[in-house]
Amino acid sequence: MSPLYSIFIPFFISLFLVGWIHPRLVKIAILKNIVDNPDARKLQRTPVPVLGGVAIFFGIVIGIGSVGGVVNSSGLLIVIMAMMAMLYTGTMDDILNLSPALRFLIEILVVLLLIHVGGYCIDDFHGLWGIGQIPRWIAVPLTVIASVGIINAINLIDGVNGLSSGFCILACIMFGTLFYLSGCMKMTLLAVVSVGALIPFFFHNVFGKTSRMFIGDGGTLVMGTVMSVFVIEILRTDSPCVAFIGANVGLIPFTLAVLCIPVFDTLRVMSTRILKGTSPFHPDKTHLHHMFIGLGASHMATTLAILFLNVSVVLCWWLMEGLGATIDVQLYAVAGMSLLATFGLYHFMQWHLDHNTKLLRKIRRIGYGIHISRTRSFIWLQKVIDRI
Repeated sequence: MSPLYSIFIPFFISLFLVGWIHPRLVKIAILKNIVDNPDARKLQRTPVPVLGGVAIFFGIVIGIGSVGGVVNSSGLLIVIMAMMAMLYTGTMDDILNLSPALRFLIEILVVLLLIHVGGYCIDDFHGLWGIGQIPRWIAVPLTVIASVGIINAINLIDGVNGLSSGFCILACIMFGTLFYLSGCMKMTLLAVVSVGALIPFFFHNVFGKTSRMFIGDGGTLVMGTVMSVFVIEILRTDSPCVAFIGANVGLIPFTLAVLCIPVFDTLRVMSTRILKGTSPFHPDKTHLHHMFIGLGASHMATTLAILFLNVSVVLCWWLMEGLGATIDVQLYAVAGMSLLATFGLYHFMQWHLDHNTKLLRKIRRIGYGIHISRTRSFIWLQKVIDRI
């Protein structure tokens, strides 16, 4: 089987399987009251089922298994085990509201499992600051911190319809392209089936009414684990990506650019909470997506705006690399753009929100003017999606 067939077949299998199981899980979630209830912090007005992660995990695993005899995916078994542990943890959190300490402990144990059993470890800086391979006593804690941070960043970005799934689709396409070009087929396969599993969920989440379901903590923890594995695979010493790229391509700046908005927005929110003397895990409405909603943007416009910001940072990295900037400069450019897109933008617009400026009123008029949720085309699409 050619490489293209080994990509397209699992993609369509995962896509159709999630499309098939999604409405059935919605019925089960409603029947068993496995729903996310509205409160002062959340943006929905009615209870919404939260088993989206189960559907996505189902599609990913079956998609991988469908070409198990063609693509050497033996290294993905431990990844699937880690995803399963995260799915159980997140689903229990959705139902029982686990403590942040217990969740963190489970996440650390899962990452340690990936490190010591699967060999997934960030053990090379690939020339950043003149550093190459790093000793294991540094690599292991670095991998744990980075992976747990990524997992929670993906979890915390889940605040409006389509944002977490849309971001993960975008990230999987970017990472998957690099893996495909470098010949790493097992990670290409994981990226492809993840995209296939996320697409039907995304459409139901954004356009559905009776079929709408949230990805839930189970889904965000699963996809956070997938993102962590992608980053580790790119940055480990014997990564196939190293042989493909040029000496001037910064792998660390690239991975940071792809994940910039979730990572830097999480850093902003948690640092702000700590400075205020509250727990960094105390929920509030200070995320970037809350700011866009406050400006009058719809869920869809908020999702598109945040994805646009993320793509802009990736393009900034690509431009710096194309201009021949050093790996260090690429990192500084990505960090600077990410800070502007999160810290800078949030505080700039928050000042206008606090002072109810003319600019704010104009932006709100634009935001309300582009709402499409009550248009005939949107209602028609909503009915079509609900029937699927």
